[in-house]
Amino acid sequence: MAYQTPDKESGSDPKNQTRLYNPYKDLEVPIRNLYHLPTSPEYLFVEEARRKRRSWGENLTFYTGCGYLAGAVGGAGAGLVDGVRSFESGDTAKLRINRVLNSSGHAGRAWGNRIGIIGLLYAGIESGIVAVRDTDDVWNSVAAGLGTGALYRAARGVRSAAVAGAVGGVVVGVAVTAKQALKRYVPI
Repeated sequence: MAYQTPDKESGSDPKNQTRLYNPYKDLEVPIRNLYHLPTSPEYLFVEEARRKRRSWGENLTFYTGCGYLAGAVGGAGAGLVDGVRSFESGDTAKLRINRVLNSSGHAGRAWGNRIGIIGLLYAGIESGIVAVRDTDDVWNSVAAGLGTGALYRAARGVRSAAVAGAVGGVVVGVAVTAKQALKRYVPI
């Protein structure tokens, strides 16, 4: 009876009109409502939602990973240039490719490890300073840069550590200032 179509003669009688059975009648939910997800991050605990910065572990992973990746890419580029410069006139194409790949891999690993360690030191020192001072401001970053430079070059002597610390503090200060200027003047 549900599959009956109304006749033209019985179309005028509202009692005899039937409609086709639709098994999907109650499932017609608009797709935009089905996948309407919140844009803000979701947190399990209220304490996590109140936090305005990454945790020390997230910071450590982020800075170390970004440093290693940037160092590996930069080192591979420098190794590529060194490999191309070391070409000799009698080299075959296979030997030239081998030189480029070897020098790129060697320099990429070395630079990646160095800059990854710098990122690890910076993240650890910055997280420690934030925990001790219980505030998050620009001076934490500058002090972490100063400490990172000094600690990274500490094995070469006091003078080298002092110079590297000053350079690290200045570099981080410039980076933080540039970041704040970009936030203020560049609409993103």
